[in-house]
Amino acid sequence: MDMTTTGIGQGLGGLALLRALIDSGKRPGIGDSLDFDLVDVDDGFAAFEGVPGPHAFNPMGVVHGGYFATLLDSACGCAVHTRLAANQAYTSLELKVAFHKAMTHETGRVRAEGRVRTLGRRVAFAEASLMDAGGRLYGTATSTLLVFER
Repeated sequence: MDMTTTGIGQGLGGLALLRALIDSGKRPGIGDSLDFDLVDVDDGFAAFEGVPGPHAFNPMGVVHGGYFATLLDSACGCAVHTRLAANQAYTSLELKVAFHKAMTHETGRVRAEGRVRTLGRRVAFAEASLMDAGGRLYGTATSTLLVFER
C-alpha cells in the first residue's frame, strides 16, 4: 500500500505507517470504492472490516467474489507490510481464494484477518480468513507476495 495518495507516513516502517493510517481516519481509494477500513495491525497481522451492501452485489443479488478477494488480498498484503522497512514495498504475485459461504444483504459486518506465515528477503507468504460478526467463515486465502526496495 503506497501512502503517497493519503499523504501519511512517509519515512516510516510498515507497522508505524499503517498505524498512522488508522489513526488518521483516512483510507486508500479501494477502501472508499468498496467501503471497507483497515481497523487493526500488529507485527505480522492486519484486519479489515466492511459491510457488503449493494455496491458489492453481483447481478444475482449476492456479494461478488471480487469483494471477498479484495478484503482477503488487502489483509494478506498489509500483514506483510507490517514487517517491512521504510525503504521496502510489496506486490501480490499470487492469491488463491476459497469461498466457503455466500454473503448476502443479511450478512452484516465482515472482518478479514491476515497473518504472515513466512517472510524472506524477496518473497513473503501470508494467509487470511473472512468472517462475520458471529464468527462464521465466508472465505479464506493464501498469498505469495514479492518484496522489493523502493
